[in-house]
Amino acid sequence: MTAVEGMQAPEFSLKNEAGEIVSLKDFSDNKYVVLYFYPKDMTPGCTTQACDFRDAQANFSELNAVILGVSADSEDRHTKFKEKHGLPFSLLVDEDHQMSEDYGVWIEKNMYGKKFMGIERSTFLINPTGTIVKSWRKVKVPNHIQDVLETLKTMSNQ
Repeated sequence: MTAVEGMQAPEFSLKNEAGEIVSLKDFSDNKYVVLYFYPKDMTPGCTTQACDFRDAQANFSELNAVILGVSADSEDRHTKFKEKHGLPFSLLVDEDHQMSEDYGVWIEKNMYGKKFMGIERSTFLINPTGTIVKSWRKVKVPNHIQDVLETLKTMSNQ
């Protein structure tokens, strides 16, 4: 399955870095959800992306949005990543990559001639009724946060 704009977002209930269960329905009829999938904690691109979201946290909050990061890393690794960089949002543990598969971001990758399965850097903007209103696939980190904020501003003004 691939999550696409206009469809109901696949439901999820996963542990975050603190072992708390976070579900999409926790935010229904209340907040926009910026759901971003990233390959791996503590890597340069993923750290930059997480810190960009961290630095824009107040802007997202003003627009009634919550940020959730998702990778296949463990609870412990998420905790270290979050503490090291002062991340103010939950990082969801998708070790069995079921959620990544549900959103269509668990793909075959190729690096230096080696093929392997992993997460395609992707972001989904989900409205308060649970509909995917925008998706970004194969995200390039520079300026991505600004694109998400601009889209969210447009959605909030409708």
